Amino acid sequence: MSESTIIYTHTDEAPALATYSLLPIVSAFAAQAGVTVTTSDISLAGRLIANFPEFLSPDQRIADDLATLGKEVLLPEANIIKLPNISASIPQIKSVIAELQSQGFAIPNYPDSPETDDERDIQTRYKKVSGSAVNPVLREGNSDRRAPLSVKKYAQKHPHSMGAWSPDSKTNVAHMTHGDFFSNEVSSVMPSDDSLTISLISADGSSAPLRGPLAVLAGEIVDATKMEAAALDAFLQEQIARAKSEGVLFSIHLKATMMKVSDPIMFGHVVRAFFPKTFSQFGGEMANAGLNPNNGLAGIYAGLDALANGEAIKASFASELADGPALAMVDSDKGITNLHAPNDVIVDASMPAMIRSSGHMWNAAGQEADTLAVLPDASYAGIYQVALNDCRRFGAFDPATMGSVPNVGLMAQAAEEYGSHDKTFEIPHDGTVVVTNAAGEAVFSMPVAQHDIFRMCQTKDVPIADWVKLAVNRARLTGDPAIFWLDEDRAHDAQVIAKVRRYLADHDTTNLQIDIMAPADAIGISLDRIRKGLNTISVTGNVLRDYLTDLFPIMELGTSAKMLSIVPLINGGGLFETGAGGSAPKHVQQFEQENYLRWDSLGEFLALASSFEYLAQRTGNARAQVLADTLDRATGRFLDADRSPGRKLGTIDNRGSHIYLAIYWADELAQQGADADLASKFAVIATQLADAEEKIVQELLAVQGSPVDLGGYFRPNVDKVAAAMRPSPTFNQILASL
Repeated sequence: MSESTIIYTHTDEAPALATYSLLPIVSAFAAQAGVTVTTSDISLAGRLIANFPEFLSPDQRIADDLATLGKEVLLPEANIIKLPNISASIPQIKSVIAELQSQGFAIPNYPDSPETDDERDIQTRYKKVSGSAVNPVLREGNSDRRAPLSVKKYAQKHPHSMGAWSPDSKTNVAHMTHGDFFSNEVSSVMPSDDSLTISLISADGSSAPLRGPLAVLAGEIVDATKMEAAALDAFLQEQIARAKSEGVLFSIHLKATMMKVSDPIMFGHVVRAFFPKTFSQFGGEMANAGLNPNNGLAGIYAGLDALANGEAIKASFASELADGPALAMVDSDKGITNLHAPNDVIVDASMPAMIRSSGHMWNAAGQEADTLAVLPDASYAGIYQVALNDCRRFGAFDPATMGSVPNVGLMAQAAEEYGSHDKTFEIPHDGTVVVTNAAGEAVFSMPVAQHDIFRMCQTKDVPIADWVKLAVNRARLTGDPAIFWLDEDRAHDAQVIAKVRRYLADHDTTNLQIDIMAPADAIGISLDRIRKGLNTISVTGNVLRDYLTDLFPIMELGTSAKMLSIVPLINGGGLFETGAGGSAPKHVQQFEQENYLRWDSLGEFLALASSFEYLAQRTGNARAQVLADTLDRATGRFLDADRSPGRKLGTIDNRGSHIYLAIYWADELAQQGADADLASKFAVIATQLADAEEKIVQELLAVQGSPVDLGGYFRPNVDKVAAAMRPSPTFNQILASL
């Protein structure tokens, strides 16, 4: 990888469509500074194809770009723009398989119940691609995520709507108080480099290996815990009854995309708990047909027509839906409930959306209603209850005056829960899980029952030291207080606290306010400060990083897609992330129906400016710095002129927003005085764009309103997408002149 190269990831859905429009602009402008922009395919479809080369013809095979990127993030010259990608559930993977097969890719079907070694290998390879398979590979550094000043000022000038709160709101959060991951956690720091093996010991003393040997390093924190199935089921029954008694919606909030092993299993427990009679009577028949509640009601409903008792099972589901508490809905018009798919309601996006909407979710009639939000594990659920109570007491937050809560997140080298996938198991029978070191000594020993979920996590020492350094640097640079969100009553956090205190001593913290607080206390202080217009740096572990970088941005900016997300890689490179992609599927659906793409690429603009600046600082390329400075100013003008995609036909969409960025960027380059030759070259382009603006806009508007054939959803046809995303011949000709 060259020091003058930026790698731009090709991902999925709306961000991928937008890339076809934005990347030609970026590449053309970057080339004038001697910077090459290349692409790397980490899309879900691309990763599936790369994993099954032996099933494909030579011309269909593609390289495993994710594996290559996993090596390049370790290089000091790494410079990567990371767009949102699909964190796939098994139902999504099956949809991709079907689409690819229809396009002539003879990849195998997903085996739900593998019986042969070949089928087990196929399932393993598909599971490797499921969930958050990308981020743990690329995030070889910790996260620095904040709202850029230009974005913050725009949000204050143009505050988004916030639903009014009633002090009588009955919306609350429910979590377990025993038997969950939090209460069962044990933790240890490895005294030396070692290897660990996880085994399940049966009552008769026989041992079955679950995982190992697993390399660990000296100073590494290793945790083990379990979610007790019996305790989970009892808790869910209580909350279903509570929701009905209180007359509120019932909703489950998990993260089945990122926590791809544990959370779909818990989701299945919820589906069973909500329909106990149906599963008692017909559970065996559905299981024999491969209808798994872990995949949600949608998959079950789709398979019932093939069953002899299909109509009776449908009627049983309908009866229990009518008798139970009202379910929160994902799409009231289409009858899609909170239990239809495990990846429809993702906790880090769904909870702030609820808080922003008066504490409401939608009922079956399409009306807002108070809700019981169920987050089974107690580790992080309490922060949302504090936020709900704050809004009940003080009302909705005001985006025009509220402060910010930027985040410094510990995520390098698959830290904490997000690295647990290959060490998470649903226990097949009663016994004891034992974790032993290379010498055969027990590090952990934990009794388990059938269907319990056992999980082991790792957090390496070097990322923690880097995380502390990053937090101190941000506190010093901004002058804002920094709070480490760590609970001394949680086993893992107690180990981290000891390391934080140790590494803080290595830094000059004179005149800096740095505290350590339990999450519930930390969010209380942070909420109080943002109501006063003050900023507070949150310094958190990996899951809270994910939660907070949606929670606070959605409240203060209206979206988390407008955050600046920089990952200073531990070996010296830079990973620049571009925001969240939760709305991406809806945008693609609208584009296919109306040739109108609402996706907002502001996150890409922000990441690119940081990427150019990083390259300039690393290589001494003065022109790259000019590109960074002028792009930053152009983005400010873009926001002031409100050139973000509109909400309806007849206004500029994502493609038009890119063209306006190009107009402002070329104009800023033409006016800058740092590089006369560059200014002269872009003066010509700026004049051409200014003269042709009206014609270009008309060309963009002319294509709106008709359906678009992309040739595929997960792997669309390249030529069709390129034509659809670059519909202005006039602009394309001007850009080509560069």
